[in-house]
Amino acid sequence: MQGLKKSILVSLWFMFLTFPLMVIRIDSLNGTIDWRWENMLGMGAGSFVLSFVWRFMMARKEAGRAAAAGGVMSARGAWFERLRSDPKAAVPALAVILAVFLVLPWLVSTYQTNIMISALLYVMLGLGLNIVVGLSGQLVLGYVAFYAVGAYSYAILNSNFGLGFWSVLPIGGAMAALFGILLGFPVLRLRGDYLAIVTLGFGEIIRLVLENWSDFSQGPSGIANIDRPGLFGTQLSVSDATTYIYYLILAAVIVTIVAVTRLKNSRIGRAWQALREDEIACQAMGIDITTTKLTAFALGACWAGFAGVIFAAKTTFINPASFTFLESAMVLAMVVLGGMGSVIGVSVGALVLILLPEYLRAFSEYRMLIFGATMVLMMVFRPQGLVSPGRTKYNVPDAEGAGAAAARPAAGGNA
Repeated sequence: MQGLKKSILVSLWFMFLTFPLMVIRIDSLNGTIDWRWENMLGMGAGSFVLSFVWRFMMARKEAGRAAAAGGVMSARGAWFERLRSDPKAAVPALAVILAVFLVLPWLVSTYQTNIMISALLYVMLGLGLNIVVGLSGQLVLGYVAFYAVGAYSYAILNSNFGLGFWSVLPIGGAMAALFGILLGFPVLRLRGDYLAIVTLGFGEIIRLVLENWSDFSQGPSGIANIDRPGLFGTQLSVSDATTYIYYLILAAVIVTIVAVTRLKNSRIGRAWQALREDEIACQAMGIDITTTKLTAFALGACWAGFAGVIFAAKTTFINPASFTFLESAMVLAMVVLGGMGSVIGVSVGALVLILLPEYLRAFSEYRMLIFGATMVLMMVFRPQGLVSPGRTKYNVPDAEGAGAAAARPAAGGNA
């Protein structure tokens, strides 16, 4: 009964707030007022049902939190944990996913393949930003600047000097890493909101330079007729070139996943995670903060540079309108939605945020509304993201256990 009363009060309150907008409509031509009472009833019924659903979801969240505190894991959580930690379960699942991606271009149209290329490109961008935001905890809002550096590196070198895709690919990554270091030095002492504001300004500076320095970047007109990646000098049709670029970006994503996973579990990766948790404690443990931060900025920017080169080769045309703040916000949303620090989570988040709008075009007018509501619900019910990052556990024996463990091999040796 208490829940019923709360839901009734919520519905009445929403009906009162939306009464002028949902019920009253003034017809200025005829000088009449239309009273749309059915809209008010619909608002009341909808808010009543949503109140019940919200209360049910919050109760489930509290129950799950209590079960986790008591050491009880749900069936779904146990399945994910086994998939993450047991190679016998993880390897077949990854093999099936890889097989699906390998045969996908032969099962769908060229349009669908282009959508998957864009999704995989954002997976690569999300994993690069995950190094900076998810692992090292540095909030960067101008990540699209490094993406633009890679794209314009290929466009300018290809248009003016005739360099091919494979020659410029490492150059684009190196140029983006250099810009990452140039950004990292001034912001070494900044944290949180201040760091976000400075990196946002850096991204806008890069965009404005590309838009106004016409002699260098062709300004708003952009650079056209960029060469696609070559295949041993063979001339490919549009369909074949799309399939070739798909496999190229798929290979790049696989390399990125392997590299980021190895970095996460390496010495520098553990330093990044220590920096994310507590910078002061990290420095007190003897970790070089300057090197750790600059390495995170450089490697994160490097992957954005690689993605920018592939993007320019895919579209054969770029201009500054492709590198706005909205792109940075979208990539950051992928990292947050998937799970900061989680390689699998960021990949899933990128695929969800790119593919769903394409396949839900019937709701295009409500796309941003659905996107905002989804992010709010994620922050309330699953703030760790779709796939929470696993934490490495170390078993450190106590002094007695260590002494006994050291004594046992010695006794065996004497025997």
